[in-house]
Amino acid sequence: MIKYLIIDDEHIAHDIIKGYCDLLPNMELMKHCYDAIEALDYLNHNKVDLIFLDLNMPKLKGFDFLKTLPSPPKVIVTTAYSEFALESYELNVVDYLLKPFSFSRFLKAVNKVSNTTKENQSISNLNNATSERRIFLSYNKKHIQVAINDILYIEAAGNYTKVIVKDETITVREKISDVIELLASEDIVQVHKSFAVAKKHINSIDGNRIFIDEHIIPIGKLYKKNVAEFL
Repeated sequence: MIKYLIIDDEHIAHDIIKGYCDLLPNMELMKHCYDAIEALDYLNHNKVDLIFLDLNMPKLKGFDFLKTLPSPPKVIVTTAYSEFALESYELNVVDYLLKPFSFSRFLKAVNKVSNTTKENQSISNLNNATSERRIFLSYNKKHIQVAINDILYIEAAGNYTKVIVKDETITVREKISDVIELLASEDIVQVHKSFAVAKKHINSIDGNRIFIDEHIIPIGKLYKKNVAEFL
């Protein structure tokens, strides 16, 4: 469960963020804060995993607030101003959402937090880290939770990417490079400009072909080094 805080001086922003979070089963709202001073008081006595942070607020600006925190939680910036994006990454912000943002863009940001949070929680049990990690994929107007451990391979399909799991194929409207980044798994290796495979599910490799169950995946010339590294 990801415990989160919304810090924004606009009520409608709170409604949108909470509405999106309510669609996800792993999100728990801890408090609505309408300025950074209120948030500071709350954080002095409570811990959260994630902050949705507006930048242009009265009394104390968003980044000035963030710099006062000795050990800040994960932060997703939600703002109408694009010019502060570079500074946000210098402050290790997880993602930078420009208002108005869609649910799919919001989901991509939250998945980044979900992955890193689960990694941190599993430091004492590294053997189970990969099998425990799950991710939400937007598919056919639904949001499906998929265990990364179940993914066999992914395949580029124009502006979409097919995520092939044991029992189905999930098509998402993302570039293959973005899906690989979203999965953030050392087990997923790109072997062709249009394919990335899960090493643990490979049955055999024959020449320039990888066999996973009944699937045959080609190895591209530029990606042979990636394959050679795990052989």
